[in-house]
Amino acid sequence: MISLSRLAAIMHKEVLQLRRDRLTFAMIIGIPMIQILLFGYAINTDVRHLRAALADESGSQLARQLAADMEASQIIDIVDRVRTATELEDMLRRGEISVGVYIPPDFDRRVQRRDRSAVQLLVDGSDPTILGAARQFRNMEMSFDTAPRTVERPPLVEVRNYYNPERRSAVFVVPALIGVILSMTMILFTAIAIVRERERGNLELLIMTPVRNIELMIGKVLPYVLIGVVQVTLILALGVWLFDVPIVGPLIDVYVAALVFVAANLTMGLVISTFARTQFQAMQMTLFFYLPSILLSGFMFPFDGMPQLAQWIAEVLPLTHFVRIIRGLMLRGADLSELAAEIHALTLFMLFTLSVSVLRFRKRLD
Repeated sequence: MISLSRLAAIMHKEVLQLRRDRLTFAMIIGIPMIQILLFGYAINTDVRHLRAALADESGSQLARQLAADMEASQIIDIVDRVRTATELEDMLRRGEISVGVYIPPDFDRRVQRRDRSAVQLLVDGSDPTILGAARQFRNMEMSFDTAPRTVERPPLVEVRNYYNPERRSAVFVVPALIGVILSMTMILFTAIAIVRERERGNLELLIMTPVRNIELMIGKVLPYVLIGVVQVTLILALGVWLFDVPIVGPLIDVYVAALVFVAANLTMGLVISTFARTQFQAMQMTLFFYLPSILLSGFMFPFDGMPQLAQWIAEVLPLTHFVRIIRGLMLRGADLSELAAEIHALTLFMLFTLSVSVLRFRKRLD
C-alpha cells in the first residue's frame, strides 16, 4: 500500500533538487517565456515591409504615384532605385531585395488602354510566403486607376515568380534544412565534448600532457568537421533525388559555405561545453541557443516580416546568415563572392566563440 508520508518525502526531495539545479529551473521558466515572446512578438505570418527596389523607365507622375501607393500599403519598402530590370534581377540574385518593381517606358499608355499589365513585380518566389504577399498587389486599388472594373480587364500588376516557378515547398525548405540539421548536431556534439571528458575522468590524462588550450579546442573540433561534410552530402543527395531540389550555383561554393558554418557551430558548442558541468546541462544550453535560431533565422518565417528588435537578434545567430547563403547558392545561382558579407559574419562569429572557449577552458578538474 502506498504511504502518503513517504510519497510526500520523495516529492519534497525532488523539489529541493530542482531548486539546486538552477539550469533546469531556468528552463522551466525560460522555455515557455522564449516561445511566447517569439511566437507572439517576433513571428509574423502577415508579411509586411519586404525589401524592394524600383526601376522606373517611365519617369511620369503616374509612375511616381504607383510607387507611393505601393509603399503606402506597407507590403514593400522601396530601399533602392535602379535604372533597368536587369539590375533588379541582379539584386534579387544577390539576395539584396525580395521584390523588384519594374515600370516600363510606356507605363502611362498601358494604364490608359488597359489591354495588358502596366507594371511588373519581380519576386523572389523561393519563399512562397513572400510570393503570396506580393500577389496582393494584383487586387489592390490604386489611387490613379480610374478604368472601369470589368472581368476581361487584365490586372494592373503582373507578378513574375523567380527561382521557384512551381511554388514547391521543398525547394524553399530543403536548402535551409541543411543549416538546421547542422546547427542541431554540430553544437550538440561539441557541447558535450569537454563535459564528457570531465565526467569520464579523461581530463586527468590531459592535465599531464603539454597540450595547449588552443590545440585542445581545435583538436576537438576537426573530427566533427568531417561528420558535417557527410551530413551535407547526405542532405543534398536526398534533396535532389527525392524532392528534385535544384543546385543552380557551383557545388564547391555550397561546400565551402557549409564548412564555414560547421566551424561556427562547433566553436559555439565548445563555448557551451565550458559552461556546462554535466552532459544534460550541455543539452539544455544547446536547446536555449537552438530554439531562437530556428524561429528567427528565416527558415520558417520571412525575415522581413519580423520586428526590428527580432532582426537585430537574428543577425547574431549563424543560422540566419547560412540560410541566406545556401538559398542564394542553390536556388538563385549567386556566387560566393556576392554573399561575402554573410561569410564574413560567420567567420567573425567563429573567431569570437573560439576565443571565448579557449579563454574559459582550464586544464583542471573542478
